[in-house]
Amino acid sequence: EPNDKRVNDGDMLLFDMGAEYAGYTADITVSFPANGRFTDNQKFVYNTCLKANKAVQAAMRPGVAWPDMHRLAERTIVEEFIKEGLLINGTVEEMTEAYMGAIFMPHGLGHLIGLDVHDVGGYVNAPPRIQEPGIKYLRTTRTLEEGMVITVEPGVYFGDALIEAAYANPDQAKFMNKDKIEQFRGMGGVRIEDGVAVTKTGSELLSHNVPRTVQEIEEFMNRSN
Repeated sequence: EPNDKRVNDGDMLLFDMGAEYAGYTADITVSFPANGRFTDNQKFVYNTCLKANKAVQAAMRPGVAWPDMHRLAERTIVEEFIKEGLLINGTVEEMTEAYMGAIFMPHGLGHLIGLDVHDVGGYVNAPPRIQEPGIKYLRTTRTLEEGMVITVEPGVYFGDALIEAAYANPDQAKFMNKDKIEQFRGMGGVRIEDGVAVTKTGSELLSHNVPRTVQEIEEFMNRSN
């Protein structure tokens, strides 16, 4: 069914958009509040997602395995949830073993991009797909090489089906502060997607002109012109 929901004051919006130029593609996702002002909860979720995005970009370089970058994004999200009190009664390592990150980021971190938005070659001469929650949706398990262009798109979501399943799973429910998590139910989620090129010594952000911080987004949306 098409999404025909009316956008209300205070809703979070998520736009996943692409473009094509000279035969090459781009893929960018932005998330922002419809009224131009983040609530405290929206700000926390957004900043958690942005921190995961930036952590991955800082760690990218030739020789790094892409699944390790997915795990870094998940770990960053779990760490922030612990600090905010959404996840309790355990260490990051214990929560990682219970796949807590995949409850809130149930998709792969990113995909190759080039002549196609989801470019080919993700599993050419690559390790097999990892059959674990969340990470099994990665579109590539390859090791990064200079010249690759790949999307970095962590997400933080409060999806009813996955949260309810986690509540019903004792191995996961023991880490969940239900009262705190329920405060975030209904807001949907945030995804921040950038196009990033792998360089000889690190990475280069290609979508650098997109407003990304909370301050940049609020200033952009509240300009008089």
